[in-house]
Amino acid sequence: MQRTEIASLGEFGLIDHLTKNIKLNNSSSEKGVGDDAAVLSYGDKKTLITTDLLLEGVHFDLVYVPMKHLGYKSAIVNFSDIYAMNGQPKQITVSLGISKRFSVEDLEAFYDGVYLACQEYGVDVIGGDTSASLTGLTISITCLGEGEEGRLTYRNGAKETDLVCVSGDLGAAFMGLQLLEREKAVYDGKTDFQPDFTGKEYLLERQLKPEARKDIIKFLAEEGIVPTSMIDISDGLSSELKHICTQSKVGCHIYEERIPIDYQTAMMAEQFNMNVTTVAMNGGEDYELLFTVPLFLHDKVSKIKGVHVIGHITKEGLGQILETRDGAEMPLKAQGWDSIDEDNKK
Repeated sequence: MQRTEIASLGEFGLIDHLTKNIKLNNSSSEKGVGDDAAVLSYGDKKTLITTDLLLEGVHFDLVYVPMKHLGYKSAIVNFSDIYAMNGQPKQITVSLGISKRFSVEDLEAFYDGVYLACQEYGVDVIGGDTSASLTGLTISITCLGEGEEGRLTYRNGAKETDLVCVSGDLGAAFMGLQLLEREKAVYDGKTDFQPDFTGKEYLLERQLKPEARKDIIKFLAEEGIVPTSMIDISDGLSSELKHICTQSKVGCHIYEERIPIDYQTAMMAEQFNMNVTTVAMNGGEDYELLFTVPLFLHDKVSKIKGVHVIGHITKEGLGQILETRDGAEMPLKAQGWDSIDEDNKK
């Protein structure tokens, strides 16, 4: 029998391979695999469901990630998926696989973070499960949300000439991770080690305590804007653009000079001798919103605080292009983080 290594497919290739033959048989199953959340239809309101699995040593490192921050972030990444559907998160379940090295106090700190996130975003914890684990800490969170008919936004609705917009700034979470990894290497078990993060607080916050962009969803609603497509930036801007283009059957043209980058991100990239545009395009874990809107909404969307127009949608045959500051055109490459890639672990 032929053996195919999982790494040969990559994370997204594996998902596509395992789910390509799934058929939805229930009328209430409106949208399944392939977006930020599944959609169930039970009348006027649409129920949104998303789930995330986080594994110690793959998705987080407890050498530098406090348990309370981990709890907060674990909830936030699920909320972000619901907002990326133009919905509102309402409930979560929390399931943990726990090894013997964790104490009750460790788990209390984790749940303190979860509860804080839920309090900030108006979400209820409604259940979960715990089990023994032989491989460290495993976290599985499922989030339920709701959306309105006619306002839900998918990845497959982008149209030619639509504007490509992104919230916030990009690359800071990745540079925060590089900073933490560098200090971990210097630490190497020293008892008197004191890392120096002065002037880099923003980068650490973006990595350890990200926020979901409920404010952008609110602003869009207030302006009467329903994006034609939307996705959250968890695996890098390039990867997310490719998702939208592939599922919408379009191309895109993005301008390097318009990609929003924070000063600390740029300075840190220079220290690490990294190209800051590459960091912003491929870093991941920003949990900003990438969305498209019709061209006639340019003035409206430009007035929304924290939203940047970075390009436009083109015909599929024109490809997915990044125009550099000097006018050169380069095809987008999805170099974002892939948890299945053995050479790309966090």
